[in-house]
Amino acid sequence: MNIAVLLFNDFETLDVFGPVEVFGRLTDLYTIKFYSLPGGQISNRHGVSLSTATLESITTPVEIFLVPGGFGTRTEVHNLLMIEKIKEVSDQSKYVLTVCTGSALLAQTGLLNHKKATSNKRAFAWVTGNGPEVQWDKAARWVVDGKFYTSSGVSAGIDMSLGFLSDQHGIEFARKVATEIEYNWMEDKDNDTFKAE
Repeated sequence: MNIAVLLFNDFETLDVFGPVEVFGRLTDLYTIKFYSLPGGQISNRHGVSLSTATLESITTPVEIFLVPGGFGTRTEVHNLLMIEKIKEVSDQSKYVLTVCTGSALLAQTGLLNHKKATSNKRAFAWVTGNGPEVQWDKAARWVVDGKFYTSSGVSAGIDMSLGFLSDQHGIEFARKVATEIEYNWMEDKDNDTFKAE
């Protein structure tokens, strides 16, 4: 499966590289490419900079579209062109996965309206304000509703990615990947220890 990872200035490092570590180990099954609205180098406050292709260069449907969170989402929720491109790519994607406040960007497209979703619990009030018609789950580590996978904050993206692998390839397959990266996978998607009050 081909994976398109969206980047924008001030993306959250682990939101991107947690899932990339999970899927990137499986080179016979998954291919990862990075995209941004302008293309070129995209950086975050941790000093991580990646080369990206433009979102416009996605001319055929991708199988997995990954939207991370981070402080940059506070700006990007108001970027109408970005929201339009997220909607366009998401519409054509077989699966859409969001990590942390990336669900606020997806919610802005309207694609999550009347669907179940979750997000970073420390930013929950802000995120939910960007999607008043979304059925937000305060307790979930990650949520699956049709082709949409949304996860809680930062490290939850790893749990969701392993959950996706479990859905696609079976739970033992996912557990094997978790063991390979020496990660204690939180397998219960409905119970986030950081749940919102």
